[in-house]
Amino acid sequence: MRYISTRGQAPALNFEDVLLAGLATDGGLYVPENLPRFTQEEIASWAGLPYHELAFRVMRPFVTGSIPDADFKKILEETYGVFSHNAVAPLRQLNGNEWVLELFHGPTLAFKDFALQLLGRLLDYVLEKRGERVVIVGATSGDTGSAAIEGCKHCENVDIFILHPHNRVSEVQRRQMTTIFGENIHNIAIEGNFDDCQEMVKASFADQSFLKGTRLVAVNSINWARIMAQIVYYFHAALQLGGPARSVSFSVPTGNFGDIFAGYLARNMGLPINQLIVATNRNDILHRFMSGNQYVKDTLHATLSPSMDIMVSSNFERLLFDLHGRNGAAIAGLMDTFKQGGGFSVEQERWTEARKLFDSLAVDDAQTCETIAEVFEQTGELLDPHTAIGVKAARECRRSLDIPMVILGTAHPVKFPDAVEKAGVGKALELPAHLSDLFERDERCTVLPNDLKAVQAFVSKHGNRGKPL
Repeated sequence: MRYISTRGQAPALNFEDVLLAGLATDGGLYVPENLPRFTQEEIASWAGLPYHELAFRVMRPFVTGSIPDADFKKILEETYGVFSHNAVAPLRQLNGNEWVLELFHGPTLAFKDFALQLLGRLLDYVLEKRGERVVIVGATSGDTGSAAIEGCKHCENVDIFILHPHNRVSEVQRRQMTTIFGENIHNIAIEGNFDDCQEMVKASFADQSFLKGTRLVAVNSINWARIMAQIVYYFHAALQLGGPARSVSFSVPTGNFGDIFAGYLARNMGLPINQLIVATNRNDILHRFMSGNQYVKDTLHATLSPSMDIMVSSNFERLLFDLHGRNGAAIAGLMDTFKQGGGFSVEQERWTEARKLFDSLAVDDAQTCETIAEVFEQTGELLDPHTAIGVKAARECRRSLDIPMVILGTAHPVKFPDAVEKAGVGKALELPAHLSDLFERDERCTVLPNDLKAVQAFVSKHGNRGKPL
């Protein structure tokens, strides 16, 4: 399997090199040169497989030539063996044909665990084989950071620096990052918003001279391995509901477009998906594109669903690449237009093509709380604010009541007590046993100004297990 850049000017790489590269040298994102496609008979034969075995079958084509089958199977068994539910990603029924796919049974109670528990193990495997050491600099709007730290904390050949917006993540999210200590773990609170953090990560990839020869690796969803891992649970959910003999639709809470792009890929790989709904909050750049062909920056607002407080959706470039016939030069031009002017539209026929599969809705905080309260009253199920946005969007945008609708349950509600409290459901939230003492644990975090040079100087000083790079 070879991977190419969405902007067409970077060399094609194998899986191992893509894993370590993150962002392409031309500023683009890596995608498979050719997507594997499975027959309906092949997909049907996977019904009833344990999650890690299904993951092997779905992901194997992406790593062929880089990781032997036996090693990859072992990595996957270890990855999903740490999840607290035997089904790994169980389905919970809300009504007759509406389901929540619970993706929060991993160590950090969020869907990011599916990819980042795997990414940490893949990095350890590849780096040990190569005899290399790397630095991770990642940005988080809440959940990626803790999942990345949890997935990489035991990696012998990795130093990890996670940037989060100061005072803009929930207390549980922050503490899940700042209470894990290790010589290779560094939390940085940036006096800015998530987009500022993400921009620093991208700028650091573009010029890595501050690392003095050490390689920079991405844990954000610009890293192909994260997208790859998320494809699996679309197959998993569909197989539980009669797929591939019947189509399934999905509503996906998304800010950076990575999770829903994985669903788009699952469909292109042969899974019958009828509809994909982009569910977002007040920071609605994706909704404005899907509903009106306007991909334009706006003011970033803090909301009750902070993991989606994102204005620039990095992975959207991967979809644009396909919509433009995989023309790298066209994407480079679009991205330059966006950088210079803050927005763009695409040709009508390309937008119409996207609308055949995608619908969207932007949900504000009041509607989010109403949905949390409504679902709790109807079913006794308590939703986190991101999942509630997915439910609201599913109910507003659903094309067919005959087709099962799966809402991706992206996080455990205990991570967002403010939203639950404002919804007025009056249910006490208890942390799972492994996090029961979270609020008593010591924290370690460094607050830095919204300044790229200051961040890079900190990384250079504290990398290599505390020895300057």
